[in-house]
Amino acid sequence: MTRKQRRLMMIGGAGVVLVVAVGLVLNAMRGSIVFFSTPQMVHEQHIEAGKRFRLGGVVEPGSLSRGEQLAVAFKVSDGAATVPVAFKGILPDLFREGQGVIAEGALDTAGVFKADTVLAKHDETYMPKEVADALKKQGHWKDDYEKKPPGAGPAASASAAGPAR
Repeated sequence: MTRKQRRLMMIGGAGVVLVVAVGLVLNAMRGSIVFFSTPQMVHEQHIEAGKRFRLGGVVEPGSLSRGEQLAVAFKVSDGAATVPVAFKGILPDLFREGQGVIAEGALDTAGVFKADTVLAKHDETYMPKEVADALKKQGHWKDDYEKKPPGAGPAASASAAGPAR
């Protein structure tokens, strides 16, 4: 075997090892990847029951109801569609109606999204990029989400108004 053939065999062998390693990594990650969907995407794609994904949108005003032992039900909307959500646990402090939310879980056979994790946006100017893009696509985006200057939150507007009386 010539020197050139040995070099090509080494390069080919390294390529095969690299392809196998990438395949194993992707196969291991397949079970842990969770995709993001809006309520409209859930209705359009007919996601099967039990498949985990993240549902993002806005908590529909008037839909929040609290039950026994930390059970909560609410609806998530993107302006075009709505998905009912059931969650059992402690909600984030900033969770409320009319605010952005991302819930992670799966649909049950009745079409209710059973969430095991609920994330609320952290202040009035933050919106996850995927949710913002979906709202822009639906035409429900408010331009002032991006244009608020830093420090323009409730504390800044209260101090600009003067001392409380």
